Amino acid sequence: MAEQNYDLVVLGAGSGGYAAALRAAELGMSVGLIEKNKVGGTCLHVGCIPTKALLHAAEIANGAREAARFGVKASFEGIDVSAVTAYRESIVSSKWKGLQGLLKARGVTTIQGEGRLTSPRSVQVGDDTVTGTNVVLATGSYSRSLPGLDIGGRVITSEQALQLDFVPKKVVVLGGGVIGVEFASVWNHWGADVTIIEALPHLVPNEDESVSKQFERAYRKRGIRFSLGTRFQSVQQHDDGVVVTLEDGSTVDGEFLLVAVGRGPVTANLGYEEVGVNMERGFVLTDERLRTNIPGVWAVGDIVPGLQLAHRGFQHGIFVAEEIAGLNPIVVEDVNIPKVTYSDPEVASIGLTEARAAEKHGAENVSVYDYNLAGNGKSHILETSGSVKIVRVNEGPIVGVHMIGARVGELIGEAQLAVNWEAYPEDVAPLLHAHPTQNEALGEAFLAIAGKPLHAI
Repeated sequence: MAEQNYDLVVLGAGSGGYAAALRAAELGMSVGLIEKNKVGGTCLHVGCIPTKALLHAAEIANGAREAARFGVKASFEGIDVSAVTAYRESIVSSKWKGLQGLLKARGVTTIQGEGRLTSPRSVQVGDDTVTGTNVVLATGSYSRSLPGLDIGGRVITSEQALQLDFVPKKVVVLGGGVIGVEFASVWNHWGADVTIIEALPHLVPNEDESVSKQFERAYRKRGIRFSLGTRFQSVQQHDDGVVVTLEDGSTVDGEFLLVAVGRGPVTANLGYEEVGVNMERGFVLTDERLRTNIPGVWAVGDIVPGLQLAHRGFQHGIFVAEEIAGLNPIVVEDVNIPKVTYSDPEVASIGLTEARAAEKHGAENVSVYDYNLAGNGKSHILETSGSVKIVRVNEGPIVGVHMIGARVGELIGEAQLAVNWEAYPEDVAPLLHAHPTQNEALGEAFLAIAGKPLHAI
């Protein structure tokens, strides 16, 4: 039995774990990074990166189908799933090799194997004990299901959906959040018949209600069906597919049922509770500086209650490394973390929705401007519809930005700077935006809410 000692031991090499390892090494710490599968975690291998590759292939497919509208002679002949898979896997492989090389170049020791916390300073990996002055728990999340709904056969999660070697003719998607609507977008553009089941009143229910309603109109126009406000009851599998029954007695059939009802924390049987780490519903509880109740033990990413986003985990990892180094990094609240749904249309948002701003500041103290992308030249060229909605406190800062339309995810950078720096519209309205760009839509919205609209009335 060997013992390895480091300044920092990180259990899990997903977005949060590898970011903590890289930043800690950059700050002069010795780092042991433990991972049972591949560095990069869910995001790189079965999440963010491969699913966005599918979405890009879907965008290309739809572009071919709609090419004549732009004067281009092209036709859509179908999807070669094996070629899409090769394209997707080449991207993942390239990013994985790059990350491995970066960790090695920074002097991070990657330890292959399943780790288990055995004390506040040690992790057991096989026969080896890995000890650290500080330990970061970064074990990520898994695709969860509903009570009584077993995954298997034709009831699949996003991981199994990635591995399908054909385009289903008809699919039922359980869950109208990010994962569900993204896969629905892919399959619809590839020619499948898709129905989404969402128990809440809207698709993308965590977004501003005005955005959700526009999103639903767009999906209805695309021919994507959805059932809102009625819960799933049961599913029956047969040789050729599934029959899903809802609580109102209605049924939906398809070749597969994709379960996309969120992700659960990977914390079971890893020694956390035995060592005394405070837990709740499987999540690791921390303070705002990501400290657990045990000195020297930290937690980052999807196992910490809140938004489950790769870039949140990434920021957590950097934060913890800098906190350990005494740099006193700033805390970014979950509400001020940018969110993007990479469907068609895209949705991007940060900060308070109109409703939450009214609750927090009082409706009489909040102003809203909703800029329609129909007035934006580049959006017209792209033939996309949607809007940019700005929420501000009267005589105060911008507290929310909510966008829907093609490629609006690329606009979230400026939006998050405005919100996180508590910018006043009057301060940012004079700044220039290149023409013609969709970025101008943000500029127009800032101008309008500052009281001096240019292209809007």
